[in-house]
This record gives sequence, C-alpha cells and structure tokens, in this order.
Amino acid sequence: MCGITGIFDTTGRREIDRSVLERMNQAQFHRGPDEGGIHLEPGIALGHRRLSIIDLATGQQPLFNEDGSIAVVFNGEIYNFQELIPELTACGHSFHTRSDTEVIVHAWEEWGESCVQRFRGMFAFALWDRKRETLFLARDRLGVKPLHYALLNDGTLLFGSELKSMLAHGGLKRELDPLAIEEYFALGYVAEPRCVFKQALKLPPGYTLTVRRGLPLPEPREYWDVRFSLDNPLRLEDACAELDERLRESVRLRMISEVPLGAFLSGGVDSSAVVAFMAELSRDPVNTCSISFADPAYNEAEFARMVAERYHTRHFVDQVESDDFDLIDTLAWLYDEPYADSSAIPTYRVCQLARKHVTVALSGDGGDESFGGYRRYRLHMMEERMRAALPLGLRQPLFGLLGHVYPKADWAPRMFRAKTTFQAMARTSVEAYFHSMSIMRGDMRQRLFSASFRKQLGGYDASEIFRRHAARAGTDDPLGLIQYIDTKTYLVGDINTKVDRASMAHSLEVREPLMDHLLVEWLATLPSSLKLKNGEGKYFLKKALEARLPGDVLYRPKMGFSVPLDRWFRGPLRERVRTAVLGDRLAQTGMFNPEYLEHLVQAHQTGKRDYSAPLWSLLMFEAFLRKVMEPHAAGPGGLGI
Repeated sequence: MCGITGIFDTTGRREIDRSVLERMNQAQFHRGPDEGGIHLEPGIALGHRRLSIIDLATGQQPLFNEDGSIAVVFNGEIYNFQELIPELTACGHSFHTRSDTEVIVHAWEEWGESCVQRFRGMFAFALWDRKRETLFLARDRLGVKPLHYALLNDGTLLFGSELKSMLAHGGLKRELDPLAIEEYFALGYVAEPRCVFKQALKLPPGYTLTVRRGLPLPEPREYWDVRFSLDNPLRLEDACAELDERLRESVRLRMISEVPLGAFLSGGVDSSAVVAFMAELSRDPVNTCSISFADPAYNEAEFARMVAERYHTRHFVDQVESDDFDLIDTLAWLYDEPYADSSAIPTYRVCQLARKHVTVALSGDGGDESFGGYRRYRLHMMEERMRAALPLGLRQPLFGLLGHVYPKADWAPRMFRAKTTFQAMARTSVEAYFHSMSIMRGDMRQRLFSASFRKQLGGYDASEIFRRHAARAGTDDPLGLIQYIDTKTYLVGDINTKVDRASMAHSLEVREPLMDHLLVEWLATLPSSLKLKNGEGKYFLKKALEARLPGDVLYRPKMGFSVPLDRWFRGPLRERVRTAVLGDRLAQTGMFNPEYLEHLVQAHQTGKRDYSAPLWSLLMFEAFLRKVMEPHAAGPGGLGI
C-alpha cells in the first residue's frame, strides 16, 4: 500500500518547485515508509511513498514505460496482474519488473482509458502520458483506495491519496463547503464526490478523470456500476456451492504477498469466513489479530478465540480499555475531514496490533452490504411491509402526527421506542432509510445550525445524496435498493475511509476479499430471499459456512465494533465534551445554535436522552477545526500541514 500525490499545470509547462512536491509527498510518509520517489518535468510532478508488498527489489515508483514517455504512481493492488502480464507480452510489451504497477503502464499503452476495466483489485493511480499531454486519474470500483483532487484558480491541478498532501502544497484554500458540513452532521462523513473544502473533490469509486493540457477540466467518467438485477434462479444449494468457489478464489488472490500476511478476526461471520478459507489455502498457520474490550457488552473476543482454535491460527489479542479515548486528536489529523464513526478507535487499535506481526491483513469488510447483514436491513423491510399496506397520502398525516407527539424514549425497551418508526412510516422508502441512517435527523439539524448557516445551505438537504443514488439503482426491490445506496455511500464514505486511514497510519495494507467486484456483481444477481430470510441476515452465506464455522459464531446476535460513548460523555469525558461543544471554537464558526448545543450536552449528561452520537460528531468536528483548519496544526511527530 502506498500514497500518491502530484501537481499538473493544465494551462502550460510552468516549472514546479521540487521542494513543494517533496513537502506534499512527505505529508503522506505514513502511507509508505519504505521508499519515496518523485518525478518532475515542465508542467507535471509526481510523488510516491512506497509500502513494499510485491516485487520488493524492482517495484519502485514512479514507474515508466520503455522510452520514459509514460509514468505512473499507484496505490493499491492489481490482483490479476499475473494473468495480464502474458496477455500484454503477447501484444509486444516488454516487462522489466515483476510488479503489478508495470501492468498499468502497458495496459494504458494497449487499451487506453478502458485499461481500468481489465483490472481486478483495489487501486487509485495517476498516469502521465507525455506524448498525449494527458494526466489520467483512476479509482477502483468500490472505493477501497482514496483519491482527491483540486483545481486551483491559476489552472494548477493537485491530487493526492489524502487531503493533507494537497494542503501541504500551500495553494489549496481551507474554505469549508457548507453543503459538506450538512452532509457530515447527517451521515458522519462527507459523501463522494464532495470534500470538506470547496476547492477539492473526491474522485468517485468506479470513475476515471482524463485531463488534457490546454483543455478545461472535464467531468469524471464512470466505467463501472453494480446492478441489483436479482434475477439469478439459483437454488439455495447451488448458490452455496458457487459462493464457496468464489470466496476461495477471492481469498486466494489476496494472499499473494512477499511480506508477512495475516487477518483481522473479530469473531463475526465475515472475518471468520475469511480466516477459514485462508487456513484451508495456507500451508502455515494463519496470523490472526483481535481486539477485546474490557466492557463485556462490547467484547467478541470469545468468538474470535473459537475460530482461532478451530483453525489453529497464531492468534494475537490486545485489550482496548473501556476509556480508550486518547485518540481523538490523532484521528482528527488522520482523517483530514470531519469523521464521526467512533469505531475508528478500535479499528486503529487492531491495525496497530496487526502491524506488530504482519504487513498485510485480510478483513471481512463489505460482507454486510452485499449479503444483507445489517440489522437495519431487517427493520427497513418490516417498515416496507407496513408502508406497502397504506398509500403515502394516508401515511404522511397519520404517522407524521404520531412521530411528532410520541416521546423520544431512549431509556425504554426497544419495543416502546416507536418515535423513529412513526417518523419513518410518514416518509418514502428512500427518505425513511436516510432518516434511519442519520446521526442527526432533519429536525435536529434544523435546530443545530444557526439561521445564517441555514441560509448558506440554500435549502440543501443531505437526503439528496440518497435520492440521487436511488434514481440510478435500477431496481425497486426494497432490499436491493438500500444495498445499492449503502454500496455508494456508507461503504465508501464510512467503512472504507475508516479502514484506509487507520491501517495506513500504521503502514499496514488491508485487503477485502468480500469486496472483489466480480463477487459483488454476482451477489447482486441473487434474489433478496437468499440474503434475508425469516429475519435472518446473510442467510445463504451462513448456510454455506455451516461446515466451516461453529453455530455460536454464525447464528449469534450481531454486536458491532463500537465503544461506550454514552458512558464516556457522562463520566471521564464529561468536561471535555462541555469544553469542546460549548466552547469558543464552535461558537466562533457562526454555524451553530448555542441554545441547542447546550440542550444536547445537558440532556445527555443528566440522563434524559442518549445524544452520544451527535455529541461525538460535534467533538470530532471541534478536533477537526483544531488539527486541520488551523494552518500550522501539527500531526503525529509534529508534522505540520
């Protein structure tokens, strides 16, 4: 895994300051501590930090073609590179390394922009073609690897794996996009393609951007999308047998490495499945890494141990203490944008543990989205059955009134917490799903933001993100629709962002077998009844794994990977929350309603309401203002950005 960055003069061939490029590259040192490479010529500069995984001796970057007219910097892995090399060799291309990076150069020469359709892997790369005066940017289909870019006022295009490399240039303005702030407080992240800064954008997953010198910056071009056709007539037994073959192949491809390799093992179905296949494919014991929690309500270590013992893995466990909240500032610096998934804390810790033993770790990420594993999917389908029984014209006034008058009962047993359900019933399916996914729902954000900030939003609501993706989903199947939305939003903006930054902070490469695009495409053809049946999520995945995993692992309630925020904010972080949320820094932005901030803190700390998720989002936003927005804020080791 690596970090890439660069500068392109879209207007001409102005000389680029070498020290600026070196500063940008150094800002991402943690992504690739093994080697650093740069290339400059008039009007173009490429930087690369390398974490050596494959072809340790000759895989340095930037990497060039035979005559030096094409150069590439690349972050990720092309898992099918060994298949592409003989195909490209037969076309007349000569290879001088054994790296997957060189495949990209020759694939561009042979197939041009469509080369990305031949790659199976996780990747973000920038390729410079001097003869065509063209810069080509590409990002993998599911957004495992990040890629940001920004066009400055003088025609300079910046790009980088992380925003901090672009901020190191000095020309990118730290001017916040109000629409990004609305998205953050709704979802806990800024959704693609938007960035927190007005000048910057994220290249969306499955898109490329072709920039030609002397021409205006074009819109990114989509080269891949998943279609939930749900029309594959496989019987359960046949689906399980084919899944077995596809999982085995996906795991096998991701075990190609010249450095120590292992896996995360949470004790959940997805990571346990990956470990089971790794053990069957490996001659040596698999290295597995788990996090245990001092609080038993969050601890899955027992189930991870069961799987480790079954497959005789070399199992490593670290305990995360109940009050492991010292990472707040570190996370704010790592993520560059405001990011409010508190599971980033244990994710950071498990990556820290894994890096002590391996350089590459396989994970089970992506399984919930493709196999239908989230508890919210079951709840949404229950609501869908009720929505189908009454037309929207009747539901809106009836359930809208109930949702307004019914008390918010966070303290009560779940069966009595009906307010959210009533609110969802008064909405369309897409609006209801957005409502359920929001950290702060629409009425809360209206109260959170000041009148002046709401005016800046100009009526924009983050629910537009879900509506936009729903319009492109190509299915009206209730489960398929929200799986598609999650694949485009939550998987990319939350899960993949969390794992990429947490793993790269420790120079650890994480690979996701359940996000293999061929597997995802195939799963999208299967009927929803195979994924969610009789209230059981991941139905056919669990059936396929019954011979490999204990029933206690397969059929226990899902716990998640979370931390006790509610208790922290009433106990050890009580004063920190008050200082951050009610202090000068948030007040001086002019974005927030101080009376509502006071309500959030008081109601939570007195036990009247559980506002832990909204307060965490505010706490992380305040940390973002300190660690990123202030120009001389320092990251770990004093590295300023």
